[in-house]
Amino acid sequence: MKNLFFLFGILLALHTQAQKIAFVNTDKILNKIPDYQSAQDKLDGLAVQYQKEIQDKQKLLDDMNASFQADKILLSQSMREKRLDEISKVQEELSDLKKNRFGPNGDLFKERQKMVKPIQDKVYKAIQKIAENGRFAFVLDSSSELAVLYYNDKYDKTNDVLKELGYL
Repeated sequence: MKNLFFLFGILLALHTQAQKIAFVNTDKILNKIPDYQSAQDKLDGLAVQYQKEIQDKQKLLDDMNASFQADKILLSQSMREKRLDEISKVQEELSDLKKNRFGPNGDLFKERQKMVKPIQDKVYKAIQKIAENGRFAFVLDSSSELAVLYYNDKYDKTNDVLKELGYL
């Protein structure tokens, strides 16, 4: 709600100064770029592969726990402690695997940065060029969470960005 009032204030201030505002839909732009789609497909494949690794480790942990529960009455105290240590080690490995694959600086994030960021940078440079050439005060992204209360289609510069990138 705070962002909405902030956006409304900016729009009102710009309107009183007769500044031009444009908007683009970055989701539409990115979805028209074949390299982006290819990168997304590869990232989706990696996510599936990483999830399978995690599921396999979780199954191993579940099997170890089930085996321990079935055997613990028959085990000596030292054997119970040894098995619990092994289970604890696998739990820690599982936790580390999740963090290393899907965490904020995990493998999937790094791959996304490597594959998608150059494409996004190219799109943002095209947006900047169009904004400067058109003398727009702001270019809003209509696909983001920041709500656009009203817009006139004549200010939609999505197709201009696609044309600048050579995809239209």
